[in-house]
Amino acid sequence: MWKVELEGHYYKIYDNRKNIAGYFAPEYGEIFPEEKADEIIEQMHKRHEKIKSGYLMTPMIKFGIFNEGQEMNLEYVIKQIDDVKMRLAYWADYISSNGMKQHRITVSHTDHDMLSITIHLAFPNPIPLDKNVIQDEVGKILGPLQEMGLL
Repeated sequence: MWKVELEGHYYKIYDNRKNIAGYFAPEYGEIFPEEKADEIIEQMHKRHEKIKSGYLMTPMIKFGIFNEGQEMNLEYVIKQIDDVKMRLAYWADYISSNGMKQHRITVSHTDHDMLSITIHLAFPNPIPLDKNVIQDEVGKILGPLQEMGLL
């Protein structure tokens, strides 16, 4: 269902309609010398070295009210805010029930009417830098989020 593609030091995640569903940034650990980081990370990918964790970034909530020049009435704004509150409650439930203590929420860099969430993923066992393995691991998170209507 999900497809990942390596782009630089991170993976782009696509849904089955080929839309970007998020990004996964592996934690590569301490890299020395720093000036050779690009070369070292490239070699890590070629050798499918193992990582212990990474960061999954996905869209979280679209407000539908912060578009330049958009005219709205009060009922529309109230409905949008109520929808946002409901989605926040679903996200809060998902995060707490899955023990995801390390996360951060930011305004999306591509859409100022949307919040994005970045979740720290710590794997039970180190996983190789292999797109199929990464795809399976992020799918374990994205599948339930999609089933809940959060993606």
